[in-house]
Amino acid sequence: MKEKMISLRMERQHFLNKADEREYSNLFRDTQPGQNVYWNGFGEPPTLSCRAAFDDIEFNRSRQLDRTLVKGRFAGGNLGWIEPRDLELFLGLYQKKLNKPTENQLRILELIEQEGPLNIQQIKEETGLLVKEITPALHRLQEAFLIYEDQYDGEWDRGWYKFSEMFPDVKPNRYPRVEALKIVLQRFAYRLVWFDTAMAKSFYRIPGKEIKAAVDGLAEAGILVERDTGYMLKSDWDRLISYKPKPLHFVHAIHRNDFLYKAHEHRLKEQIKPMTEFLAYDHEPLQYLLIDGEFHGASVGHFRNGPYDLNDIVCDLPDAQSRRDEIIKAVRDANYDKMPQRFLGEQLHNG
Repeated sequence: MKEKMISLRMERQHFLNKADEREYSNLFRDTQPGQNVYWNGFGEPPTLSCRAAFDDIEFNRSRQLDRTLVKGRFAGGNLGWIEPRDLELFLGLYQKKLNKPTENQLRILELIEQEGPLNIQQIKEETGLLVKEITPALHRLQEAFLIYEDQYDGEWDRGWYKFSEMFPDVKPNRYPRVEALKIVLQRFAYRLVWFDTAMAKSFYRIPGKEIKAAVDGLAEAGILVERDTGYMLKSDWDRLISYKPKPLHFVHAIHRNDFLYKAHEHRLKEQIKPMTEFLAYDHEPLQYLLIDGEFHGASVGHFRNGPYDLNDIVCDLPDAQSRRDEIIKAVRDANYDKMPQRFLGEQLHNG
């Protein structure tokens, strides 16, 4: 059954058959909030790497420009991109109400409400506050969905608007959190086929007890079924009985903002430790190796603005040497063709 589950997951993630624009849009919606490439994607559109049959960064750039993708602070205050039709849903999930506002927060909010849109430089000139005082206040107001940062392109000089002015038809209290969770967890289940509450907590950054309550409600309604300490859509469990798994043979280097990484982050951090803890050089995981549908290692080194230090590739596959060329190519593809220095600790002479 595990083989079937992984195969169907890779189909649903479009690693087997690359997504066209319609399929990609559906995948993006189910895996929201979307994020850009970890570390080197500042100001760039979100991406679902290795899944599209086209340049999805440019596709999402155009969606930013026409505001069919909008920016917000979700999942523990992290920046992300969602479709506007799901704003009420994500308000229900992530709105952090401003119950005890600070003087700076109130001052900036009042200014934006009266004179917005304003960029940070204009706020500084109007208030006399320092940028280091303005920025955290803006972020907190953003988490409360009281203001909106209109990043429709890659420029840094962005306007901050009153949220209700930008989205007058959005009803902030439409979804109680448990109901919003029930909706997104069905999408999560569809794209992962099997998940447990730790995976949902890792991705959505919502307390486990709330996720469990939503999952229990879906199970009671017959939408989810419990299998192997996790959960599946009842429809998928029925489907897998006759499902024939597809052959999987591929390697992708997955960045640390990717949907699949985020859903497995709690496990991957522990999985990688035995492979890296005794290395004498910098060995922070840069990308994780998705091999034939499962994570089996990482490129490790040091993050930099520009090409990373690719110090090594670690892998726990018993036949890793036989996949060496594939693995190195995947890492190079994710790093602007830069060659790693080592493979499984062995120096690469052309590195």
